[in-house]
Amino acid sequence: MPHLNVEFKASAENVLMLENKLKGLNALYTGEDHQVDTYFNVTKGRLKLREGNIENSLIYYERENIAGIKQSKILLYRHNPDKILKEILVTTHGIKVVVKKLRRIYFRENVKFHFDVVDGLGSFIEVEAIDADNTIGLKKLEEQCNYYAAFFEIEEGQYVDVSYSDMIIEKWLDITTS
Repeated sequence: MPHLNVEFKASAENVLMLENKLKGLNALYTGEDHQVDTYFNVTKGRLKLREGNIENSLIYYERENIAGIKQSKILLYRHNPDKILKEILVTTHGIKVVVKKLRRIYFRENVKFHFDVVDGLGSFIEVEAIDADNTIGLKKLEEQCNYYAAFFEIEEGQYVDVSYSDMIIEKWLDITTS
């Protein structure tokens, strides 16, 4: 059963400053993850295989491409690193794009914070209010995201409306059509 996320992603010139601000709230630091997200061709939503030194997951999600706080429906399968899984996905779906990033991960209750440096794109903050067992509710998740957007002083122009995969594809298309 999909779980519900309410989240936002924003460009951030100084992720270290934002990270230090979060540390003041005694958030739990889970580590720095070097992640490779391989996105696959699918007809609906997005499907990615995350390979990292902390997180290894197959993730299917549906989310509107809108700037600001938005809702996602997610199916997440955590696994041990497995080359055969990736080979099956590449063979059956083909690779759409690969995203490489350095991600520093924190938690505060059910809210997950990512401070990302993405190859070729720059630095970002992502905040995910997660309802993994459908007990928190949409309203509370939205309140949490609104609180952290204000806490981090995210301005309207900083919000990112698409996934990193879309941003890399768009950048690649700009380069090839110039």
